Amino acid sequence: MNHLIFLLEQEFGLKGVQTTPDPHLTWLTASDASLTHLKKALNKAAGLCCSLRVKTTGLGIFPGEKPVLYIPVIRTPAINQFQGHLFEAIRDISQEIGPNYQPDFWLPHLTLALSDTTPALVAQAVQFLNSLNFNWEIKLDNLSLLTKVDDKFLRESYFMLEDSKKGKPVKIFDKN
Repeated sequence: MNHLIFLLEQEFGLKGVQTTPDPHLTWLTASDASLTHLKKALNKAAGLCCSLRVKTTGLGIFPGEKPVLYIPVIRTPAINQFQGHLFEAIRDISQEIGPNYQPDFWLPHLTLALSDTTPALVAQAVQFLNSLNFNWEIKLDNLSLLTKVDDKFLRESYFMLEDSKKGKPVKIFDKN
């Protein structure tokens, strides 16, 4: 996916999405919870789910003055259940979960362009990408906690999702 992001930068100067260097699916956002509590909740959640396979299709746009161009992820019962579990776990420790991440409103996606967009640029980008195939299958095998560092959102820590063949989840990275 990074090749598409860099291609959009080359062709249209769109690089706002690179404030988060790693392509990702955002399960939810929380702005007021302590990192210690978030890490505990994510580690526990990782132990309740195995890696997930997700499918994508097409292109989507969140409209506005600075529209967001994205690849939709198809919601499945397993994805819905896991996101709902994460929401409940984080809601217990954070009162500021982004409204777009409420289980009934959440639209899973992979962002291609945001923040430095205009409706005209996004229209051109869609036309440019139109001939490509976005019917992908992707394995999600970890939960990452991203925090803002200067002008980027970087991985603070991540937690492997339990794999039925490997047993217990193991936290394999922690910045601290």
